[in-house]
Amino acid sequence: MNKPEVDSIEGLSPAISIEQKTTNRNPRSTVGTITEVYDYLRLLFAHIGTAHCPICHTAVEKQSVDEIVESIMTKFDDGSKIILLSPVVKDKKGTHKNIFLNLFKKGFVRARVNGEVLYLEDEIELDKNKKHNIEVVVDRLVLKKDDKDFESRLTQSIEAAIELSNGKLIVNDGKNDYLYSENYSCPNHEDVSIPELNPRLFSFNAPYGACPECKGLGKKLEVDENKLIENPELSIEDGGMYIPGAMARKGYSWEIFRAMAKAAKIDLTKPVKDLTKKELDIIFYGYDEKFKFDYTGGEFDFHGYKEYEGAIKNLERRYYETFSDAQKEEIENKYMVERICKVCNGKRLKDEVLAVTVNGKNIMEICDMSIKNSLDFFMNMNLTEKQEKIAKEILKEIRERLTFMTNVGLDYLTLSRETKTLSGGESQRIRLATQIGSGLTGVLYVLDEPSIGLHQKDNDKLLATLNRLKELGNTLIVVEHDEDTMMQADKILDIGPGAGEFGGDIVAFGSPKEIMKNKNSITGKFLSGKEAIEVPKKRRKWDKTIKLYGAKGNNLKNIDVEFPLGVMTVVTGVSGSGKSTLVNSTLYPILFNQLNKGKLYPLEYDRIEGLEELEKVINIDQTPIGRTPRSNPATYTKLFDDIRDIFAETQDAKLHGFQKGRFSFNVKGGRCEACQGAGILKIEMNFLPDVYVECEVCKGKRYNKETLDVYYKGKNIYDVLEMSVLEAYEFFKNIPSLERRLKVLIDVGLDYIKLGQPATTLSGGEAQRIKLATELSKMSKGNTVYILDEPTTGLHFQDIKKLLEVLNRLLEKGNTVIIIEHNLDVIKTADHIIDIGVDGGENGGTVVATGTPEEIAKSKKSYTGKYIAKILKKKK
Repeated sequence: MNKPEVDSIEGLSPAISIEQKTTNRNPRSTVGTITEVYDYLRLLFAHIGTAHCPICHTAVEKQSVDEIVESIMTKFDDGSKIILLSPVVKDKKGTHKNIFLNLFKKGFVRARVNGEVLYLEDEIELDKNKKHNIEVVVDRLVLKKDDKDFESRLTQSIEAAIELSNGKLIVNDGKNDYLYSENYSCPNHEDVSIPELNPRLFSFNAPYGACPECKGLGKKLEVDENKLIENPELSIEDGGMYIPGAMARKGYSWEIFRAMAKAAKIDLTKPVKDLTKKELDIIFYGYDEKFKFDYTGGEFDFHGYKEYEGAIKNLERRYYETFSDAQKEEIENKYMVERICKVCNGKRLKDEVLAVTVNGKNIMEICDMSIKNSLDFFMNMNLTEKQEKIAKEILKEIRERLTFMTNVGLDYLTLSRETKTLSGGESQRIRLATQIGSGLTGVLYVLDEPSIGLHQKDNDKLLATLNRLKELGNTLIVVEHDEDTMMQADKILDIGPGAGEFGGDIVAFGSPKEIMKNKNSITGKFLSGKEAIEVPKKRRKWDKTIKLYGAKGNNLKNIDVEFPLGVMTVVTGVSGSGKSTLVNSTLYPILFNQLNKGKLYPLEYDRIEGLEELEKVINIDQTPIGRTPRSNPATYTKLFDDIRDIFAETQDAKLHGFQKGRFSFNVKGGRCEACQGAGILKIEMNFLPDVYVECEVCKGKRYNKETLDVYYKGKNIYDVLEMSVLEAYEFFKNIPSLERRLKVLIDVGLDYIKLGQPATTLSGGEAQRIKLATELSKMSKGNTVYILDEPTTGLHFQDIKKLLEVLNRLLEKGNTVIIIEHNLDVIKTADHIIDIGVDGGENGGTVVATGTPEEIAKSKKSYTGKYIAKILKKKK
């Protein structure tokens, strides 16, 4: 971490920063593992779990010799006649003559063979083709309670019996058999072996208990048949399908394929779409029969019989056998998809591990419950007195951690959820819950916008949690734009007055009341109501809609939803209710495939109507505008193309014969070759994070000296990239194409960012607004659907006001805007609201209410309606 640019810091407590970033991309990392709940679950199952046979689900338990003795002495009455038998053969074919002989030599007299007691000295004839059961009679006893000598003989006989049969014993009282075992073994399935229950067994990160097929991932990369079909209208001979090793439709691999097709009577001139399932199965998974193959090539000849392994088997074999990362990556990206493991069905563990239960549930069934339901499960357990005593401390830890996660609004998540699929806000709140569980005091906690992605209902819980952290004796510094959070603060530090180089000063400091009275604070003006995002005087009307029927992906309950065209629709609901599933995972892929001719995979739905007049769909999300420092706002918005044109037209450039390409830092010519135009050099630190240092040759300016000697209006290309959007707007005011696009960036509140600011340093909200500005600067015909997911992330009241003005401009052009949002200032300005819920996870996925904000406010079922009613009332 870089040293902060300060002169001095005094009174600093031990500090913990809880960021929004989802840092762990490991597929083995889950909500359960990072919160340590899974570690406690492993302990719980190892100590009080009940093992079952994974085949017949019979409960099995192990007992020590002393426990078996105690059980027999308790179970049977004094004077009872019992026989101790050792089961040496269970359901096995053969005459077993050697077994009978060895038992007789050891001094045993009788054995029960297939239910009949026989003398071992007799010739016992068994049918070698039939299965047999053999149990040696170890001892015949008359039970004598309170007799030490009898107890000693019983113990010795039990030890002898279990030694013969690997830990198993049968006690017969003349009527019934009673099975005892020193190990976990099933009476019905002798081959089933259940290992010793210990915490390691329940870990999917160790081979001891992990599914051997997927190595504990629950998923496996497999070649997708659809990805091999390149054009179903064409025949295989014309290139309709990818055949490994035969791209050129000639050579050894192609000739083997043709010979197989001839033997299997597959017509390679027929369009791929007309091939039968049987023919496709042969092509993909191989041909069972050997076929005649003759080949004469440049390097070798072959004459004989061959086998065909199948296109999919060939690719999967090459993927798992190759040592080349590049080849692996190519196969993975082009032809493979991640699918649920067919052996463990995504449960990550072996069958015998999943057969261990606590209160009727195995460990993965508990992990697949929502945190809310798993907390209910652990609060209402039905345990024996012994189990309760063993598990008391473990259950306390599990219940506490689940309660903390519920209190920060994460009750809809499951413990099995991969951490890489969590949003930044969810990751931050998990870390927050973990910190509360640690019970630390005297710590300085720094949080960055913990309210992101939270419905107002969940935000109330979060604020209660933050107050609890404070009450434990900690200090909280929270970067936040949420009004409720600010109003509950003891002190507010307002930084400004503007953003970027126009900010950086302390505008105001004090209690919320003091901030509201401060004339210089824009934040104070919004908190006091002197400035506000107004409720529209009238809502837009519509007469056409997109009708989506039978949406049932993830937790959606087979819902039908109408999205009005030409207006702003806001999709609301508590965290985990199904908003993203509906809009991002169902509606957007459908629209993208049908309007943009794309190839995405929407979640399950029945049908969609009303797309006739739409032209395209654009998803303006918060993903970075580039993943390397070479990407920046100027390159993404295409401003840099025009700027390079201007520099190429200068007198200096013409004098040296410099073309437009000279002013690109991505190609040879004008860039600094020491850093290849990056301005920085990456130093790999092996086991430590990579370090980036400024290039010593160009001093971070990206270009060589000759290029930097070309000036336009006194500025070189580096100087222009260092300009803020506002500075660039003034500088290029006489050039219409640049002026128009820079004005739009100012309109979306990005006047402070630099044109050459690396994409990696931009926030998600900034990236989203750059995308918005790019769309706005295009000459739109209307009839476009814009989808935005929480566009207010990281935005101040003033920025939200600007954002809404920009969205209104999109709507004025005849476009449709669909937004997923929790921010009440955006929700209250919607033309139409679709409220999903009622709660999160499995208790969500239904349409709770639809209509204008005023109509939603009247809904008694809608949590959103409750908060909208307050805000509409306040604004009257």
